[in-house]
Amino acid sequence: LFQEVMRQQLESSMHVELENLLSTAKGADIEVCRKDFEGFEKLFHRFLQVKGPSVEWTKINRPPEDSIQPYEKIRGLPTSVSESLNKLAVVKLNGGLGTSMGCKGPKSLISVRSENTFLDLTVQQIEHLNKKYNTDVPLVLMNSFNTDEDTKKILQKYTHHRVKIHTFNQSRYPRINKESLLPVPEDVGMVGEGSDGWYPPGHGDIYASFYASGLLEQLLAEGKEYIFVSNIDNLGATVDLHILNHLVSQPNGKRCEFVMEVTDKTRADVKGGTLIQYDGKLRLLEIAQVPKAHVDEFKSVSKFKIFNTNNLWISLAAIKRLQEKNEMDMEIIVNPKTLNGGLNVIQLETAVGAAIKCFDNALGINVPRSRFLPVKTTSDLLLVMSNLYRLEAGSLTMSEKREFPTTPHVKLGSSFTKVQEYLTRFESIPDMLELDHLTVSGDVTFGKNVSLKGTVIIIANHGDRIDIPAGSMLENKIVSGNLRILDH
Repeated sequence: LFQEVMRQQLESSMHVELENLLSTAKGADIEVCRKDFEGFEKLFHRFLQVKGPSVEWTKINRPPEDSIQPYEKIRGLPTSVSESLNKLAVVKLNGGLGTSMGCKGPKSLISVRSENTFLDLTVQQIEHLNKKYNTDVPLVLMNSFNTDEDTKKILQKYTHHRVKIHTFNQSRYPRINKESLLPVPEDVGMVGEGSDGWYPPGHGDIYASFYASGLLEQLLAEGKEYIFVSNIDNLGATVDLHILNHLVSQPNGKRCEFVMEVTDKTRADVKGGTLIQYDGKLRLLEIAQVPKAHVDEFKSVSKFKIFNTNNLWISLAAIKRLQEKNEMDMEIIVNPKTLNGGLNVIQLETAVGAAIKCFDNALGINVPRSRFLPVKTTSDLLLVMSNLYRLEAGSLTMSEKREFPTTPHVKLGSSFTKVQEYLTRFESIPDMLELDHLTVSGDVTFGKNVSLKGTVIIIANHGDRIDIPAGSMLENKIVSGNLRILDH
C-alpha cells in the first residue's frame, strides 16, 4: 500500500510539473507539447509500476524451429516485382547525431563514400528501384528535434529525384532528475542550457509518432501495406525483394505482421538483442533486461546464437490496429546519463523491435551478415571507404576480389575517433582486400597507396609518431616505437 501511495504521489507531482512546463509553450507548440507529455506520462506511469528486470530467466525458451527461418528457405521472387514494391514504404531512423564520430548535426549527413552521405546512398537505392521497376516506393524519415531542421534543409537537393520523401518527428520528452523523479527542464524552450533537459525516447517511439503524424493513414490510403524500417547508418539495410515477396505472397489469414532480420552472432556482437520464446510469443531480449547474474550467459555465442539487426518489416494495418486499441507494449529501457553540470538524470526509452510480441505471426529471418553493415565508428568507416566494397546504385557489396566473405576486424585508436582527424591521417585509403585484422594506436599516419594484408598491428608509443611510407606493403607485421619520415 505504501508503495502505491508513493507512486500516486510521484505521478501527481510529475503531472503538476508538466502542466507548469506546458504553460510556457506558445502558439502551435502548445498542441505538440501536450501530445508529447501525454505519451510521456503513460511511459512514466509504466516505469513506476515495473521493478527489477522485466524477464524471469527461468521462463526463457529458445524460439521454436519454424519461428526463425533461414534466408535461403524464404528466397523467391514475386511474379510481379513492381506490384509488390508498390505495397512498400521505406522508413529510415534518422534521429541520431554524429557526435560519437566527432561531427555536428545529423549522423545521416556524414560522407561515407565518394562524397555520398548516408542519406544520399539511401535516396540512390530507392530511386534505382523506382526507375528499374517503374514503381513509387516512398522514403520516410523519422527525425528527432536534434536532426529535423538540418535534414529538411538538405531534402531540397532531392526534389528532382524519383523518390517521394516524407518526414515526421519523434516525440520530445523531458529528462528526469534521478533523485526527485521530476522533470529537469524549467520551460519548453530549447535554447542554451534548456536543450539539455530534453531527449528523443528511442526508436520504439516510431509507432505512436508515425500514427499521430497522419502519415500512416496517408500511406494506407495510397495502397501501402508494409514498411521496411532500419537504422540509417546500416549500409547493409537495402530493400530485399525476397523478404518482401515472402510477406506479400502469404494467404490472408496467415499474414505475417512483423519480420525481424537477425544474423549469426560473432564475438563482436555479444551485446546485441536476441530473439527468445516467452509466454508463447516471440520476444526480443535486450542486454538491459537481463538480470546481472545471467549477463555472461546472454553474451555467450552458444546459447543465444543470433542477434537483431534492427532491419524490420512491419504491417501498416497492424500498427494502426495496435495503436487504436492501445495494445502496443514495449519494455522500458532506463538510460542513466550525467549532464554537463554533473546532474544525474534518467531517460525512459523503448526499442522498435521490442513490439514484436504484439504482432500476429511474427517471424525472424536469419539473413546473411552482409545485411548488417553499421557505421558506428571511424573503424567501420575505414572498411566501407576501402576497396573491400564496391558501390553500385547506392548499395555497397563486398568486392568479388576478396577471397573470403568475412569482414576484417579493424580497431583504430583514439587519435582516429573524430572523422576530421581520421581523414587527415590517411593520404589515401589503404588496399585492404587481403586484410584480416588491423589495430592502430597512437599518433600514426598512412601515406598514399599503402597495402595491408593478414594481421597488422601499429602502435606508436606516447610522444612518438609513426608514418607509414607511401606504397608500403605490410603483411603480418607489428610496427612499434617511432618511425618518423621527414621531408628532406
